[in-house]
Amino acid sequence: MATIQWYPGHMAKAIRQLRENLKVIDIVFELVDARIPESSRNPELRATVAQKPTLLILEKSDLADPKITGEWVRYYREHNQPVIAIDVNDRKLVGNLVKAAREVLKTQQERAEAKGIQKPVIRAVMAGIPNVGKSTLLNRLVNKKVAITGDRPGVTKKQQWLKANEELQLLDTPGVLWPKFEDPLVGKKLALTGAIKDSLFAKDDVALYAIKFMREHNQTDRLAERYHLTDDELTLSDVDLLLAITKRLGFKDDYDRASERLIFDLRKGKLGRFTFDTTDELSEESDDSVSEADHE
Repeated sequence: MATIQWYPGHMAKAIRQLRENLKVIDIVFELVDARIPESSRNPELRATVAQKPTLLILEKSDLADPKITGEWVRYYREHNQPVIAIDVNDRKLVGNLVKAAREVLKTQQERAEAKGIQKPVIRAVMAGIPNVGKSTLLNRLVNKKVAITGDRPGVTKKQQWLKANEELQLLDTPGVLWPKFEDPLVGKKLALTGAIKDSLFAKDDVALYAIKFMREHNQTDRLAERYHLTDDELTLSDVDLLLAITKRLGFKDDYDRASERLIFDLRKGKLGRFTFDTTDELSEESDDSVSEADHE
């Protein structure tokens, strides 16, 4: 598969603006996709905000496997990364976010209160990769449509301050990817979940990754149910299974169109709730690093 890259000029500008604005913000709300929490963390963004308190927000948790989301929350907390998984339709969303932010900023808040400032306003910046749900969350927090939303990456292209309530002010930023993905698999996951423009990757490659993932995790029954596949068809190779789905959809030999349908169905939750990153993968990477160090 060709390496997937997407780094428009406005993203580089957003990083520069974010760096300039850090001095006037208290906390970074780092939004990630709950389906790929680690793969959707931008290393360039993390390096930029490293000196600021950060609350990791697992967005789109309604599309992710709830059991694995719980595992990720525990993992990040065990590694001293404040985290919260959210549902944008939760009535308690604003209160929960303010509470989580105040917990992260406990020392600074106590210092302000000692000076007589009761419940000081929290100034937060919202940052993350494209199409992770920043604008949708922002609109929910301020209770009106102030940020442009869309189901495509790259919608927000400027920065703006918005008031959520008397306790929280938010600075929105455009979604920011990084110039080079070291792991090609990360590119596939970002493409599958909608962080990269659909015109920039081969849809059949990404659809085949999805089929391979579902096969490895014993979840091909969801494909069978959605696309009316037989048990025999489920035993086919990944490529032949994609062709079988193409025919079941009535697309003849247009497997690109079928690939697109499969990708969109996954994104919208029509094939169930999936999480493509697992904490086990990070444990394996850590073990590999330790083994390499032992051999040096």
